[in-house]
Amino acid sequence: MGRALTSPVHLGADSPGSYRDLSLWHATAEDDWLPRPPLPGNVEADVVVVGAGFTGLWTAYYLLEADPSLRVHVVEAETAGFGASGRNGGWCSALFPKSPERLARLSGSDRGAAVRLHEAMRDSVDEIGRVTAAEGIDAQYTKGGTVTVARTPVQLRRARGEIAEARAWGRGEDQLRLLDRAEAADMIGAAGALGATYTPDCAALHPARLVRGLARAVERRGGHLHEHTRALDVTPGRVVTDHGTVRAEVVVRATEGYTPALPRQRRAVIPVYSLVVATEPLDDAQWAEIGLAGRPTFSEHRHLVVYGQRSADGRLVFGGRGAPYHFGSSVRPSHDRDDDVWAGLRASLRELFPALEGTRFTHAWGGPLGIPRDWCASVGLDPDTGLAWAGGYVGDGVSTTNLAGRTLRDLVLRRDTELTGLPWVQHRSRSWEPEPLRWLGVNAGLRAMTLADREEQLTGRPSRIARWMAPLLGH
Repeated sequence: MGRALTSPVHLGADSPGSYRDLSLWHATAEDDWLPRPPLPGNVEADVVVVGAGFTGLWTAYYLLEADPSLRVHVVEAETAGFGASGRNGGWCSALFPKSPERLARLSGSDRGAAVRLHEAMRDSVDEIGRVTAAEGIDAQYTKGGTVTVARTPVQLRRARGEIAEARAWGRGEDQLRLLDRAEAADMIGAAGALGATYTPDCAALHPARLVRGLARAVERRGGHLHEHTRALDVTPGRVVTDHGTVRAEVVVRATEGYTPALPRQRRAVIPVYSLVVATEPLDDAQWAEIGLAGRPTFSEHRHLVVYGQRSADGRLVFGGRGAPYHFGSSVRPSHDRDDDVWAGLRASLRELFPALEGTRFTHAWGGPLGIPRDWCASVGLDPDTGLAWAGGYVGDGVSTTNLAGRTLRDLVLRRDTELTGLPWVQHRSRSWEPEPLRWLGVNAGLRAMTLADREEQLTGRPSRIARWMAPLLGH
């Protein structure tokens, strides 16, 4: 989230408080959220980036670091960090939204390519920590890893399968290990936990602080950010906005879940909503029961995606999928809200942590993320047209955007590097089906993953629904 919109919210330069109301992260970013001036008219540039979220800002940052003489302009319909980059769950992980087997097929069954991409993702987690320290960005970055609990025999079986797959790909206990009941309880006080998996390759952070700090770092390096500047059309050599046209040799589309708003991009990705809730700060007695010392992010080996973290100010932040896909890839502020999903998240978190009984929830928010048809993120540059892109992160974008930014730097500067040889580079997903097939299929899939968890609760066996859905989800 956090890019150009066909029907922008335009909360207004005179009402920055409205931006602060978007999420817990926006409210606690210690930023005035005053929009930067829009594009002053027609501009000539070397590189123009559409979207001031993580993808666009990392790209601008690394380009200017490599060549300070470049004229880099970033246009944004709202303000930097308005969308997913400011509203996500704060997981900076090595997760990539495509199975190793599928990644290997992208490179002609080259297993080594999939391994190299995973190592690049691991490096990206550390690279973000390095940049935040170097640039003085207080993103509350803590690399505590991720613990994923198994609370039923079926989930424990799935956890063991994940370990077996990791070993088959050469990943040892230093990357992913199985925790028994006692080890899991030492890390996370989840009700009924039978065990868990743990990886050190994740950091919890404050996403809005990171994206706002990154925007300032881009400006310090000479980049130009134009907020409240809506992209109307993106074509080779130019970006037409509601405040003028930027002409540049390279045009980077970094619009993620808002991509369908652009001409000719209606079916490139679908915007699927993920929603999040947050508690009030918890007391020491509650944390003694809940655990999560060292701030590991946490999840559960269920089918419907959930994700959580212990924030630096002592809250539990917990999110998940489940909100419907809206017909025609619609993205509107009203879609950020779903009281039923929020209620379900609160109930799930209380059930997971009984110590939350009586605890008040203070924030609830949501927003769209981008999903390509084959669930595979991609990054690339067409050398003939100068059009570049990155996105389709399927919710795993905090660290993947960093890898995308460094890769786009190398592609734009025509460098042949290890990054430009990774299997997701120059990959193109096919288009989503036209409506109403898109609406019917996507919502059936979202519903199926909820039913898969219920099926396992009733039968005590691995879900048949989930097995049928796996090929459609990139697994």
